[in-house]
Amino acid sequence: MNSAISERVKNEALYIIDTEKTIREIAAIFKVSKSTVHKDLHERLLLIDEKLFMRVEKILKYHIDVRHIRGGESTRNKYLEQKYS
Repeated sequence: MNSAISERVKNEALYIIDTEKTIREIAAIFKVSKSTVHKDLHERLLLIDEKLFMRVEKILKYHIDVRHIRGGESTRNKYLEQKYS
């Protein structure tokens, strides 16, 4: 694997551990696509550092578990803004 890619994967993993941001937010920060971040954190990271992968996997699982709540809050806020505008 290219050393630049390996370095990016490690940086993304450390960033998600520090901030617990979503894949979408990390993609914007690192200026890559969501698909790239997903592949980095789900496939490439496992090959690079298994312990780091396990830590990241817990955060990503949490994001999946609460995504329906985040989506509902976002929709609620959208309609509240429209109502009071």
